[in-house]
Amino acid sequence: MPRFDAPLLARFRPLAWLGGCFLGISMLTRLVLLVATGNGVPASASNWLYVFGVGLGYDLLAFAYFSVPLVLLLWLLPRRWLARRWGSTLVATLCLVLLSILLFVAVSEWTFWEEFQARFNFIAVDYLVYTTEVIGNIRESYPIGLILSSLALVTGGVFIATRRWRLVRNDSAGFGARSLVVAGWLAAGVLGTWLVSGDMKDRTANTYVNELAGNGIYQFFAAYRSASLDYARYYRTVPADEARAIVRAQLATPDATFLASDGIARHIHNAAPERRLNVVLVSVESLSAEYSGVYGRKDSLTPNLDALAKDSLLFTDLWATGTRTVRGLEALALSVPPTPGESIVKRAHNEGLFSLGQVFRDRGYDAQFLYGGYGAFDDMNRFFAGNGYDVHDRTEIADKDIHHANIWGVADEDLYTMAMRRFDADAAAGKPFFAHLMTTSNHRPYTFPAGRGPWPQGKRESAVSYTDWAIGDFLRRARSKPWFANTLFVVTADHCASSAGIAALPAFRYRIPMWVYSPGNVAPGRHERMTSQVDIAPTVLGLLGMDYDSRFYGVDVLQQPPGHERAFIGTYQLLGYLRGGALVQLSPHRKVDTLRPSLERDQPQPALPEDPSLTLQAIAYYQDAADAFASGAMRMPEPRRAGALARLQEPGEPPRA
Repeated sequence: MPRFDAPLLARFRPLAWLGGCFLGISMLTRLVLLVATGNGVPASASNWLYVFGVGLGYDLLAFAYFSVPLVLLLWLLPRRWLARRWGSTLVATLCLVLLSILLFVAVSEWTFWEEFQARFNFIAVDYLVYTTEVIGNIRESYPIGLILSSLALVTGGVFIATRRWRLVRNDSAGFGARSLVVAGWLAAGVLGTWLVSGDMKDRTANTYVNELAGNGIYQFFAAYRSASLDYARYYRTVPADEARAIVRAQLATPDATFLASDGIARHIHNAAPERRLNVVLVSVESLSAEYSGVYGRKDSLTPNLDALAKDSLLFTDLWATGTRTVRGLEALALSVPPTPGESIVKRAHNEGLFSLGQVFRDRGYDAQFLYGGYGAFDDMNRFFAGNGYDVHDRTEIADKDIHHANIWGVADEDLYTMAMRRFDADAAAGKPFFAHLMTTSNHRPYTFPAGRGPWPQGKRESAVSYTDWAIGDFLRRARSKPWFANTLFVVTADHCASSAGIAALPAFRYRIPMWVYSPGNVAPGRHERMTSQVDIAPTVLGLLGMDYDSRFYGVDVLQQPPGHERAFIGTYQLLGYLRGGALVQLSPHRKVDTLRPSLERDQPQPALPEDPSLTLQAIAYYQDAADAFASGAMRMPEPRRAGALARLQEPGEPPRA
């Protein structure tokens, strides 16, 4: 019978050393992030105990996973091999590699927290696919050479200083005893996987506390496992016919006539005559409303957009659906609430959907999506090409025409120049155009062409100022074009600048701006009723007086009856429904919370008594949208879908299903 005696302990000394390093680095990382959070975590013994106590539990579980390579090596390596120099070198090398990974992850967590105020989550998993962009962003944003050399020095110093603690001494542990240790170790890891989940830490009202209590390595793999979330499996549901009936009732606007007794397909009839205006929809990277003077900022970063407001229809209460560009593109192109997990933009079988581009294309417009970066990122080119748009990206801009570029794309002014050339060509051919432009300059590393203003490179506020300058320059150039008088410009954001806050779903972070500018075509004014990002597409079509068949979940808010205003906000897991001073929050494990939303500043969102009707509306919208995509009900009717799919087909490729 194998005994757990001193020889066994001596064999696994490197494991104890790694455990000490892992827990020490994890706790130090947690402490640094806590200090960086500042007032976000109120100073109290209960908060600190929760952060470090619960955090220790996650650290131990993460260590059980992380240490498996070392556990297996110490188990399998025979005593006679370990006694030789090459055997001990093999163990030392693995220890060095694991220590290097630990320290690299700690620094990575700091940079991730600086950007998102969260431990590794679905965003980190999502970015892992695009290593070129992510590594390039890091290289352009941080002194990577200094960081790596410092990491190497720290790693080497720790490794050498702790040498005596990781050496195997007097090893005579038998294979049987070692096998019991390994079996117990693996069993603990498996048991922990079954009993512990990444959201078990989310028990306080302060999201910062909950995030700090996690472990980055554990949270990363937990997010990876939940990247694909089936609504019916994880969220509260109602019978499908009941959900459709509730959504239909909310979409019953005066301009709508339903085309069947079931579903949301409806004909939209505008009383005003149709105007075949060109439409330029600019979704600006990370343009929160909080940056603009017309939205209340005293030291406004957007003087050009502020000046534009007096001649625009300004939407003062507009809410983004999510926190990623793909969520904004999904809302603007498909007019659909955010479904859990990955955005529809990145999912398989997302071609031939009912889209804003296809509505315009059916009316004889040249519908196009223009992106300042490489459209392969986040599958943007494939998505838009399969849903009624011609796609144009950075690859079409000659190097000589680029004033500045970083890893994410060309300067906004260069994107606008490419767009104007296409507009000129359409106008010369007598063809109306609809163009959706997606900018990149207002994104870390926050760089832009020199000489455009007194703003220092590398600062978010500077990038916002340049973004504003570029829009002003674009409109100044556009005013000299013959197509300008017949064009409607819509300037909005893909999402807000930051989604971090005390609350799990901080409502105030989701407010974005929108200007509708078309002198002589759209009367200036202010629309102060709540508007969702999913409402932009049908509202623009309404301003054109266009009749069309719709499968949008959004409505023309200028035709919406008072009292029906609502907005959708979400992360990849949390789904929020804003209406009437309440926030209904849906989360996995079929959990539903009703909260008082914080609409102006970062503060807790206390619980409210549940309103059953609001709960049903929230569930119905999200459930029906998820079902519609999964079942194909979101697709265009044939043969229009076949035409859209043909746009994806390469020469010689067989027809797509």
